[in-house]
Amino acid sequence: MPERDSLEMEELEIDLLLEAIQRRYGYDFRDYARASLRRKVRQIVATVGVRHVSELVPRLLHEPDLFGNVVGFFGTPVTEMFRDSPFFGFIRASVVSYLKTWPFVRIWVAGCATGEEVYSLAILLREEGIYDRCTLFATDFLDPLLQRAREGIYPLRSMKDNIANYQRAGGRGTLSDYYHADYDSVIMDAALRKNITFANHNLVTDGVFSEVHLILCRNVLIYFNNTLQNRVLELFHASLLHGGFLALGSKESLHHSEFQDKFQELEPRWKVYRKID
Repeated sequence: MPERDSLEMEELEIDLLLEAIQRRYGYDFRDYARASLRRKVRQIVATVGVRHVSELVPRLLHEPDLFGNVVGFFGTPVTEMFRDSPFFGFIRASVVSYLKTWPFVRIWVAGCATGEEVYSLAILLREEGIYDRCTLFATDFLDPLLQRAREGIYPLRSMKDNIANYQRAGGRGTLSDYYHADYDSVIMDAALRKNITFANHNLVTDGVFSEVHLILCRNVLIYFNNTLQNRVLELFHASLLHGGFLALGSKESLHHSEFQDKFQELEPRWKVYRKID
């Protein structure tokens, strides 16, 4: 069965590649969901222009610049502001009222990628009148993505969709109030960045980040296997204050996890939970 033999060989090559990356660069992708991982590796093979996964190993070992160019394939970049606008509508209507009861609020946006989500949340908090007493931590394991998030510069062509999302999410003004256009790009208002701390943090290998009231980590856990998902959920549980909130992606859930009984599900569609234990 040539096709089966080929798939088994590819799996072996992927194992060797991941082991090489972990030992050479310290990035551990070995517990990523296999189907997603296979797609990402195949994209890298096509981009680099080699025939087999095994050909990547010596090149990535000896060419750090090449690794820097392709490691982004393992990330989960976000391409829109106020993505899944009903989710932001729920946060505005049902979570912010609780956040307002605390004198100071700490929020962790884990896996922030290029920053669209953290700026969306900052805008929402500004409109709800509590941004000035909030500290937002935006983290990712990829420094190039973090740098783009820190700069807050996005293509002007993306704003049409962003504006529509903002309006559907219950925006109180106009999205252009929060950025200024510069040729074919937009730059987010510096006032939005003043309470955001961008930092490198790897959910796979790093520990508790901070003691926070709200964690957003949407559309990240779907790329992890069950072992790694539980590891990250343990990290989130330890990082949240009692009564704090956890927001996952619509395709992610605490059901059947080790932490199902430690959270109350507030919104089943958009997977928003509150820590009860």
